[in-house]
Amino acid sequence: MGTARAGDRDDGRDDGRDDGRDQEAVSRFVERFAAQLTDAGMQRMAARVFAALLVSDRGAMTSAELSEALSISPAAVSGAIAYLSQVDMVSREREPGSRRDRYVLHNAIWYETFARRDQLLDRWETTLREGAATLGPGSPAGARVAETAAFFAFLRQEILGMMDRWRAHRATLGLPDAP
Repeated sequence: MGTARAGDRDDGRDDGRDDGRDQEAVSRFVERFAAQLTDAGMQRMAARVFAALLVSDRGAMTSAELSEALSISPAAVSGAIAYLSQVDMVSREREPGSRRDRYVLHNAIWYETFARRDQLLDRWETTLREGAATLGPGSPAGARVAETAAFFAFLRQEILGMMDRWRAHRATLGLPDAP
């Protein structure tokens, strides 16, 4: 099983450089991280494709490159990309001068993922508050649902504060600006 090669050029072709990375170690990292993402609830093949994109220097690969890197079928790549696109973790771009698509990780992927999680928590909190009112605050079910809504409200506030702290901390790390 292979992984994305460090010498990948922006046009999607390998330029033949060998940066000295131990490709077997990179493969093991991809599989280990993918397994952890799977344990957290991500689909297995989507986790593998995501991890392969993450270790690619370009943060982008074609279907053929992903198939080769992970020793999987194009159909498996297609299904994984469909899932990753649906959850806004990758986007599809046309390769310049080609009819081939390449799949690109979003910049600041984790920041964006948690920002979207805030929107989801907001919807859940609203629905749970409505449910608690429907059930009645004096009923055990109403109290349980109201507590769950309060937990999501608390979690949302903590996430917003954490995101603000991350932006401030990120600025101290000397990282390039995220678009």
